[in-house]
Amino acid sequence: MDPDQQDEWLEGRGKSTDAEERQDSIEQRMKYAPRFQKLLRRPQAPELFAILELYGRICLPMPRTTERYYWSVSCLPSTSDKPLVRVNASWMELFTLYADGDDLRARFIVHLSDCTTDGSLAPERVDRSFLERSVRAPENLSYSFSSGADIFIVKIRGSASIREFLAVPRALRAVRRFNLTHMNRGRNAYQASHSYSVADFMLGEGVP
Repeated sequence: MDPDQQDEWLEGRGKSTDAEERQDSIEQRMKYAPRFQKLLRRPQAPELFAILELYGRICLPMPRTTERYYWSVSCLPSTSDKPLVRVNASWMELFTLYADGDDLRARFIVHLSDCTTDGSLAPERVDRSFLERSVRAPENLSYSFSSGADIFIVKIRGSASIREFLAVPRALRAVRRFNLTHMNRGRNAYQASHSYSVADFMLGEGVP
């Protein structure tokens, strides 16, 4: 995608032409098959896959063309915070889903400047009103700051609130802009942990 096409996608105008077929690796798929089977048995699996399908459809540009090499999804990654799945691009985490009882909680990483009242990088300018209106209930929202100058972490509890957040145009644009920033930084550093089985659902091809 050239810069004009990226701008159109960012603003939800027009459609980019994606690949009709995906590149696949049987070896890579089989490597993470046991983890995927374990994920399937989790009570959160149906809602998790539905949210991932939504995220893959609206938050990643040309997702089939860019799969694994510019973004990837890990299944039950072995990190201390115990996520169910994590989406990465370049060297950066984009989106993570966790178990929250039988429901889900999410962590979105976006640019701070997309979530302030004046587009600045000032933490005290965070537009909390906008953020709270983007979820089902204010108590479902929390946020934190990173050491990066323009990085902001949004945490949302409950699958209903996660869906509502992605339905708000300003919030969706923030997610898309951060994703574009890091996909444009070059090849994905997490290719080796990509789960094709989880990605099937993100690309609308999964079968529970």
